[in-house]
Amino acid sequence: MKALITGGAGFIGYHLAKELLEQGYDLVLADNFSRGVEDTFLKELEENPKVTFVLEDLMLKENVMKMSKDFDYIYHFAAMIGVQNVLNHPYDVLEKNVQLLLHMIDFAKSQKNLKRFVFASTSEIYAGTLQYYDMKIPTPETTPLTITPLEHPRTSYMLSKIYGEALLQQSGLPFTIIRPHNFYGPRMGMSHVIPELLKKAFFAKDSEKLEVFSVDHKRTFCYISDAVMMIRKLAECREAEGQAFNIGNESPEVTILETAETVIKVVNKPMEIDARPATAGSPSRRCPDMKKTMNCIGYQGKVSLEEGIRKTFDWYKKYVFEGNEVSAK
Repeated sequence: MKALITGGAGFIGYHLAKELLEQGYDLVLADNFSRGVEDTFLKELEENPKVTFVLEDLMLKENVMKMSKDFDYIYHFAAMIGVQNVLNHPYDVLEKNVQLLLHMIDFAKSQKNLKRFVFASTSEIYAGTLQYYDMKIPTPETTPLTITPLEHPRTSYMLSKIYGEALLQQSGLPFTIIRPHNFYGPRMGMSHVIPELLKKAFFAKDSEKLEVFSVDHKRTFCYISDAVMMIRKLAECREAEGQAFNIGNESPEVTILETAETVIKVVNKPMEIDARPATAGSPSRRCPDMKKTMNCIGYQGKVSLEEGIRKTFDWYKKYVFEGNEVSAK
């Protein structure tokens, strides 16, 4: 089997590549390093004879179309993401995410024997329904989608993904849409709640408090090894074709305060928490209903929150906090 992963240098792309290699796949990873980094771990992956790395700007259609036409699976993770990008460059987020997908759809249609096109959407598509209606939590994939105000920069990312889902639905391709919910783990970059809290706690001085925002907001977190297992199994599942699936854990649903307390326990540095206001635009709750995914692939997350935070901390401590490894943005 041969698979293409766009955004292959990124957090999810890298870990999915490791999972697919274990299953015997030949891989092509495509990235332009606008967000991902070529660290030691990616270089080791590139040295694998079953991996080809393509440094290309996929915004240029000619770059996309010149790639090979013999992929069995295409995983499209390349996108303009990140809170600062969304807030500072909302037009670019809308334009580039849609254009990237249009190029990849045309490319997918040129394949000789494509089994599945996997599109990474986002849990953010539920934000408008949560804001305006009494949204069911845990949230099923059948939830009607409502957009947040169009003038809000943060709407740009959500809208680009909703439009992306609509494009796939009408594309005629054998597709599966995934809606990730709070993945975390090694090599994810620092601009996410768990590595941010780990860094603050690790470098805190004696008697310094741990500053935590949105303490009463609730999340369920999914360790990256569980996430990529679900993604691969859905791509290979015949019944998953033509549908959208939540990817994550349904439980435990924890507050950001409880998450911070687990971080303090893992870092093993007694600290008090300095509760700060909620981050603007942050959903008060985010919890996926996982019954559809579980019924399709028979798999649910196995790594507990404390175990996952410990694995994440051990990696960041060794390679970033005390080491010289470059961290993703």
